[in-house]
Parts: sequence; C-alpha cells; structure tokens
Amino acid sequence: MPNEAPEHSWFGPTALEPAPEPTGDTQEFTRLWQAFMTARLTLGLVLFVLQSGLYAAGLNQSGLLIGICLAYFLGTLGTRLFLRPRYLGQAFNRAWGVLIGLDIGVFSALQLMQGNALNYTPLFALPILLTSVLGSLRLALGTAASITMLLLASTYWIHREAPGDATSAFVQAALAGAGYFLIALLAHQLAARLASEGRRARQSQLAANIQRQVNELVIESLPDGVLIVDAHGWVRAANPAARMLLGNVKEPLRMANFDLKGNSAWQALLHLTRLSMGSGRAQQAEITIHHAGSGPRKVLARTSLAAPQGIAQDSLCVLFLQDQREQQARLRTEKLASMGRMSTAVAHEIRNPLAAITQANALLDEDISDPHQKKLTFMVAQNAKRLEKIVDDILNVSRVRGNDPGLLTHDIPLHELVHRIATDWGEQTGYLHQLRIQVEEDALSVRFDPDHLRQILVNLLDNAHRYASKRPASIQVTSRRNDRIARVTVWSDGAPMDASVQRHLFEPFFSSESRSSGLGLYISRELCERHGATLAYHRTAHDMEGMSTEGNAFSITLPLLEGSAGRDNTDAPWQTTLY
Repeated sequence: MPNEAPEHSWFGPTALEPAPEPTGDTQEFTRLWQAFMTARLTLGLVLFVLQSGLYAAGLNQSGLLIGICLAYFLGTLGTRLFLRPRYLGQAFNRAWGVLIGLDIGVFSALQLMQGNALNYTPLFALPILLTSVLGSLRLALGTAASITMLLLASTYWIHREAPGDATSAFVQAALAGAGYFLIALLAHQLAARLASEGRRARQSQLAANIQRQVNELVIESLPDGVLIVDAHGWVRAANPAARMLLGNVKEPLRMANFDLKGNSAWQALLHLTRLSMGSGRAQQAEITIHHAGSGPRKVLARTSLAAPQGIAQDSLCVLFLQDQREQQARLRTEKLASMGRMSTAVAHEIRNPLAAITQANALLDEDISDPHQKKLTFMVAQNAKRLEKIVDDILNVSRVRGNDPGLLTHDIPLHELVHRIATDWGEQTGYLHQLRIQVEEDALSVRFDPDHLRQILVNLLDNAHRYASKRPASIQVTSRRNDRIARVTVWSDGAPMDASVQRHLFEPFFSSESRSSGLGLYISRELCERHGATLAYHRTAHDMEGMSTEGNAFSITLPLLEGSAGRDNTDAPWQTTLY
C-alpha cells in the first residue's frame, strides 16, 4: 500500500506552511546564536588545551596564560548555557561587552604576552563575524576599528621593548585591520542578503499556502467530481462531489484514500487512468457506474497528468467526473425556462380572445333551450374556465410575490378541509384504495385560502400517485398540530429521488417527467409562501401494512392563529382514518 497523503493536502506532504515574522526569538536566529556560542566554547577549549600543552612541554613558563584561557573557556561556557539569544544592537552595550569585549580582551592579552612566539590575529575574525551577523554594520565596523587599533598598539608596545625595524610589523597589523574591515562589511552584507531572502521566502511560502488552501476550498465546493489517482490505482484525494458519484447516495465515501481496484463499479475509471498514464496524454470517455441498489450513473470522465511529487516518484492522474444527468438537467432547465418566458407572452395574448369566447358562449347559452346544445355550451364554459386557470398559473409564475395580506382573510378548519380534499381526490381519480388519511379529531383553525390549499394538496397527491406503488396505504395524508404550528404531509412509498432532481425540485419549468410542465411544485411553494407557510421535501418512514417503509414526503408547515387551541370535537362529520 502506498504512503497515505495527509488529509490537509491534496497532493501529499508540503512545506508551504505559515511562517512567523522574523524576530529575536525565531528559530533561525536561535540556531545561529547557538552556532556562534558553540564556536566560542570550542575555541576556548582549544586555547586552554594548547596553553596547557605548551606549559607541559616547557615552551611556555607562564601559568597566567593557562589561567586566562581557562577563564575564557568558563566564560564561553556560561554564555552558551545561560545567555539568551538577542541582537547586539547599534552601539557598544552590555551584551557587546559580555561577548565581543571578552573575546577581544582575551585575544589581545594572548597576543601581547606571547609576542612573536604565536600569532593570534586570525582569531579576531570570530568577534567581527559575530557582530556582523548578530549586530548592525556600524557596530561591526566599530569592532573592526577597535581591533585594528589594538593590533597597532600591541605592535608598538612589542617593538618599543625590543628596538629594531618595525615597519613590516606595522604593515602586517594594518593589512590585518583592513582585512577585518572587509570581513565586517562583506559578512554583514551577506547576512542582510540571507535575512532578506529568508523573509521573502517566508512571505512566498505564506502566499503559496494561502493559495493552496483557497484552491482546495474551491475543489471541495466544485459541483464536478475531482480525484487524484496514483500509478497503483489508489485515490489520494477526492472531493465530496466525486465521493457522491463513486459511492452510494445514502452513504458517500468518507475515506481519505481508497483503491479503485476495490470496487468492480470503478474498473472503467481505473482503466482510463492507466491508459492516460501509459500514453502520457489526457483521455476522455463516457463511463457508466453501476451500484447495487441504485440505477446506473452516466459520468463524463476526463484525465490530466500532474507532475511527480519528488525524485523517483510516479506521476499523479487528475480525474474529473461530470454527472451527465446533472448536465442534461441544467440544459433542460434552461430550455424549459426559455419556453416558460415564451408561454408567459402567449398567455397574455390568449387572455383577450378567451374572454371573448367565454362571453359569447354565455350569450349563446341564454338563447338556446335544446338540452344537447346546452350540454355543448356547458362543455365550452368548463374548458374555457380550465384554460383561464392555466393562463393564471403561468402568469402567476411570471410575477412571483411574497406574503399577500389580501389572501390571509379566510379562517379554515384545517383537519376537516384536508380530509375532505383528500377524500374527493381519491373518489374522483379512483385511487381511494391506495389512500390512507390520518387527521386529528380536534378542530384546528388556520388562515389559508381554501382553493389554494385544494390546489396544493391535489398537486402533491398527483405527484405522489405518479411514483407510488399500487398497494394499499402507499399514499398517506396526515394533518397534525405540533406546538404552535400545524403540519400537513403527503407521503408515498416511491423510490428515492436523484440528487440532481432534488436540487431543482422547486424550480419553475423543471421536471423529471417529459410530459410535465414543471410548474406544479413551484406554484405550490409560491402559494404556501404567500400565506406565510412553507413547503419542504424530505425522506421519511411511515407504517405500511404493519411495516416501517421509507418514502418521499412533502410537508406543508402552517402557522396557527393567535389563541388557536385544540378542543374536543368527537362529533366531527369526517372520519379520521380512511383507506
């Protein structure tokens, strides 16, 4: 099994993590400080061992030099263990004296006491480097100047005790001083350059990390599926849309990594990724994914190769999945929306001739007495009224409104009216044997237009019958009170809706049926909202033939009137349960 990529990154481990702004307590400065302190401690130990060896060999008769080196070693040990990292600042201060002053003093004493026996001038490069890196340029140049003056003074002191030609010694001291100035300048410039590059690198890392997080958020919210697949067929990352397309709708895949070889339904995707990696080119194909318990899902799959993650690493294949049903649904929605706009214009033009037909039919009905002709005028009037209702529905879609206070003038007995509407629908359609009606016996008043409630319930019942089975109680209507609200539910034992259909359920001119206009649920929801009610879809279980069966439910939630309370109404003229 390949190494698993961490969940926070799409392409595996990354160094693009946020970095703090550079301060005196940063990890980089602490490491640099400790490196200098370790170098001073090591030099102190070397000097102590050197002077001890010279003294034991008889080349050095002064024990003072050993004492100076021992004191320097203990001083460097103390600064290494107890002194906290800090910048040296712009001028000679206490920190400079503890560190740089100690080094200069010890090295100058050794140079002065041993004369020409040993040359300690190269050791002065250490304090100059320390001030150049941990301090300012002015402090570094000042330190180089003080060391140069000490070298010149030491040369003068030595040659004053031993007269002779001192020109070469003074020239050597001057050259050493000039070298110290150059070391101070170049070391400070290099340190400043590295610090600047470090700051830019941290800022670039932070910007790249933010960009990566934004990209991952975008990928996570994409409606199309995105998979990262390696050469072994392991999915290193998958966004929620891809998990939904690959897995069962009820139980989307939640694993960070999974194997495409582990499911026979994914073999076509595995073959496409291997074909893309083998040819080194992007591939595209329409693939059907079959899952047990659900229908086939057609997916348009496209591949794109990503660069290898590192040395000796395989390439990654980025797999894009697009649900064909979703794409077809969007195209159909746009087409039906265009048809809806045209239907609105046509409805306006139909209204005037329809009114003329209705009026002419009424006048004709007044002048005839033949029963057969009366029947014909009645049919014309009935169908004209039906056309007028269709025109009104289409025009209502074009002028969507919010709550309409003019509609909230009817107080209706909810349970009684729901029972009557459902019963009438069952008798008129002949589906009474499939219908179960359960309403509470307590009288309950709500403010709702009765015709609009009938229109909503009939539409919901028609939809329920379209997808329900033919068994008894396959369609159930319930009306109950719950605290300060009333809820009317129309349930059927139909199969689960596809996610692409459910997302557009209440949109105008959208329907999964080719013969449907897609206006029914939209108008029903609009009518509910005009009365301050809500219409929602959910998947729930109801009792059916003694078993708990899952099905589709549409619930209307209505607010109760102020002071509305249930009261016993055992003489209710309707039955509370009906098959």
